[in-house]
Amino acid sequence: MKQILLFGAGKSATSLIRYLVELTGARQWQLVVAESSPELAESKLGNAPHARAVGLRVENEEARTALVKKADIVISLLPPALHYQVALSCLAAGKHLLTASYVDPALRALEKQILDSGLLFLGEMGLDPGIDHMSALQMISAIKANGGQIQSFHSHTGGLVAPESDNNPWHYKISWNPRNVVLAGAAGAQYKDNGAVVTVPYQRLFASTGEIVLPETGRLAWYPNRDSLSYIPIYGLQEANTFIRTTLRYPIYCQAWQAIVSAGLTSEQLLVDGPTYADWSAPLLRYTNDKNRPLFEWLGLFDRTPIPSSARSSADVLQYLLETRLAMSPQDKDMIVMQHEIVYKKEERTHTEKSTLIVKGEDSSHTAMARTVGLPLGIAARLILEGKIGLTGLHIPILPEIYDPVMHELGQLGIRFTHTTG
Repeated sequence: MKQILLFGAGKSATSLIRYLVELTGARQWQLVVAESSPELAESKLGNAPHARAVGLRVENEEARTALVKKADIVISLLPPALHYQVALSCLAAGKHLLTASYVDPALRALEKQILDSGLLFLGEMGLDPGIDHMSALQMISAIKANGGQIQSFHSHTGGLVAPESDNNPWHYKISWNPRNVVLAGAAGAQYKDNGAVVTVPYQRLFASTGEIVLPETGRLAWYPNRDSLSYIPIYGLQEANTFIRTTLRYPIYCQAWQAIVSAGLTSEQLLVDGPTYADWSAPLLRYTNDKNRPLFEWLGLFDRTPIPSSARSSADVLQYLLETRLAMSPQDKDMIVMQHEIVYKKEERTHTEKSTLIVKGEDSSHTAMARTVGLPLGIAARLILEGKIGLTGLHIPILPEIYDPVMHELGQLGIRFTHTTG
């Protein structure tokens, strides 16, 4: 009997857990969910007889490794900094590992050990990164196979609130890790535009926006996402003059968030004890205008009440406000928007191809974010356990033996792209 071990049962795990409960029930396998709050995991497992929750702090090496040894495959939806500890246990126990996070230098340093052990460690297997890679590479491969020479590549992804649940001036609600929202873009960004390398520091990131227009959303703003340059060779697009990966928000969000960044309110430096929200946010006043003031007031940035006693940094204060003021109500729906736009030349003519994905959540638990982050992991785990993916080593989903079957099943689950060519 095969056993799947999942570390983490937070916001992004809900739909993955549901998928794994159904999968393990149908296959007569077992599912174990390790979580620091076992009650949280149990609430998502229901009463499935073949699934159980285990209380665990992942820093406990002995308990962590003991769980890994009993599993056939391990999925980590823990915060990215904790994947390395899980990876060490997987190496020691000889178990495959899947994550939805970027492959960081610490994990990359284990690459030879992973390969020598005959294991598959598959990272970037979520939404962004994940579905973005897989869907883009299917497009790129098809265009090249048809004789196209790619000149420009844009890839946009955003986790937004669905229009029917959009009732605040930010046009945004929290559907994933709020800390990631607070610190989004902190490393700045690099990309290629018309043959030139463009570097954007964090302090100007949310002012460096472009836009797309979709019937379902109207105008959306994009800001550049991390290091696009590193993906140029991975996507095989060295010949492209433009290559950029971005994050989508509504325009007013980017304008207001640029002011918050400029005011230093996302800082992780220690706070002075005891100020009110108004005291803490005072540097924001110089960046406040008639357009963004309603957004700041909605968050309570100018309130004369004390900041939470538990807050140790500005980032902590901001995270608390986002969690409380931009929370999803139980029946709220979020929405994932992804669009790839590729300009290519074929037979001396220039063509533009667009591929667009729009996914709405069911409610505030089974969100579009949870589905699109979790389902690729669950599908990949099944394919590996069934011997349909036989790769070894450290990978991300840029190979057709990964992305073709995963994208096929995602389509069967309702996660499908629409294509236009011009």
